[in-house]
Amino acid sequence: MDRVMKPPSSVDGSTLPEALPGAAPAERASAPVAAPADGRPAPGGGPADLAPPEHDAAPASGSSWRARFGNPPRRPLLLGLAASLMMVLGGFGAGGVLVRDPLLTNSALGFWRYGHGRELATVLIYAGVALMLWAWVQLGRDVLARRVGGRAVLTTAAVWTAPMLLAPPLFTRDIFSYLAQGGLALAGLDPYAVGPDAMPGIFTDNVHYFWQDTPAPYGPLFILLAKGVAWATGNNIILGVILMRLALLPGLLLLIWALPELTRRLGGRVPVALWIAVANPVMVIHMVGGGHNDLLVVGLLAAGALVALRGSSAGGIALVTGAMAVKASAAVALPFLVLVWAARLPGSRRARILKATAAGLGVFVVVFALCTLAAQVSLGWLPALSAPSMIVNWMSFPTGVGEFAHTLVGLVANVPKQPFINVARVIGAGVLLWIAVRQWWAARDGGPDAVHRAGIVLLAVAVLSPATLPWYVSWGMALLAMVRWSPRGMAWVVFISLMLVIVYYPNGEDALYNWGYLAVCALVAALAAVSLLHPDPLRLAAGARARRPASAVPAPVTAPARAPAAVPASAAPTAAVPAPGAESGTG
Repeated sequence: MDRVMKPPSSVDGSTLPEALPGAAPAERASAPVAAPADGRPAPGGGPADLAPPEHDAAPASGSSWRARFGNPPRRPLLLGLAASLMMVLGGFGAGGVLVRDPLLTNSALGFWRYGHGRELATVLIYAGVALMLWAWVQLGRDVLARRVGGRAVLTTAAVWTAPMLLAPPLFTRDIFSYLAQGGLALAGLDPYAVGPDAMPGIFTDNVHYFWQDTPAPYGPLFILLAKGVAWATGNNIILGVILMRLALLPGLLLLIWALPELTRRLGGRVPVALWIAVANPVMVIHMVGGGHNDLLVVGLLAAGALVALRGSSAGGIALVTGAMAVKASAAVALPFLVLVWAARLPGSRRARILKATAAGLGVFVVVFALCTLAAQVSLGWLPALSAPSMIVNWMSFPTGVGEFAHTLVGLVANVPKQPFINVARVIGAGVLLWIAVRQWWAARDGGPDAVHRAGIVLLAVAVLSPATLPWYVSWGMALLAMVRWSPRGMAWVVFISLMLVIVYYPNGEDALYNWGYLAVCALVAALAAVSLLHPDPLRLAAGARARRPASAVPAPVTAPARAPAAVPASAAPTAAVPAPGAESGTG
């Protein structure tokens, strides 16, 4: 991770300027570039953007440990750490708590789970969310102004994330379903034929009532992983939650490993990509704090895309097949990696695509068969894929349109809702198919553009499927975070990310129809988004200055009449830093 990469001189064949206008010296070396069109690794291959910018480096006599970790900005780092600790503490009372907690039940601390104690715990969680958002916005300003490099962003995100590994499940109870499904497989039951209620016990007791009798909609690789965690856990459900998070953590590590080089190939900036994909509250709170298996999916997707672009197309398809063996939605990336493979083969375009398709299908069959045999399950999970469609909420765009249409018609007639939702979902499936085919055809020349378009389709799958949950958006962002983002696009990321965090309550119940609550959260999210680009959007500082008496305003400092002494070259000021919002690009 410490090698420095010398970026190639062109993006898609066009010549790049020697340096970005207004960029600090170290950032000039990390201009958004892509690898050669043939998919070969860029020269050097190392994550240059993980080195701190020159103007942000610690002085020789300063804190050397901070320099080694990229000189992370203290204020965002400490605010985010405090936010994480607040959410962990509040989670023991208002998160996805156990039906019977062996640590808190019947203890002096049991009040934290009931009555006023639970209300205080809830306030603590929401205060932590707000503080985390504020820390993330401050870090984003530093990223936009090029005051920090990728290593600083990664260090900050790691400090925010570490406490979440020991937290109770936050904003979800899915991790209890994972443990129960692993327990079913461990006991010899088919998790694709029966739900957790087929085997009563401590795992099943804590599964959300909605999923008690629902077979597992996850692939064989995840069932194998859940089976191993259930075996290591025994009946210790607290240990099970922690082990499940640790078992999913390689997904985050794979994402971090692939991100620097994949970002340069897709034309983005590494600090921005890390800020969007790794330091994002959705990652910290939902993916790690909630313990969702989507964390493993995004890591395998990013790693597979990078391996394919480096030239090992079979390896890339194998990794993305592994992602599909966790969640079937990852399969939509496979046809795009086939195009990456086809671009390296000889012959006409049609012949190349046919050859790559046959070879890719062979790799897929072998890898998927091995996962299925290792997990000792059948293909029964394919029918179980319909389970998420039982969820009806407006986060799925087609479902939301169907609900809205039913509401309008309901003003004049009393009609059932489901037909409206079914029709809207069929239309949504047609739109999704059109988007997927169009993006695939546009990516037929392969290369980094195919990976970019795969991210677009993955995001479309998340929002146009019959059911959408907040963490589904991570599938597409595992690849789209690496493209070039405008400041305005980053502001939209702030708004959407906060809304994705709060549309579920800390205990895992949905808040999607609490319109007053959502309106307040939307106002806060909008303010945070604006403040990314305008540090004082409410002009509070300007108002405070206007209210100060004239006598309180310090007199201007007059420069000395004599000429100042010569300044040593080592003490010369660094390059000017552009203000947030000065960066250009497409969102």
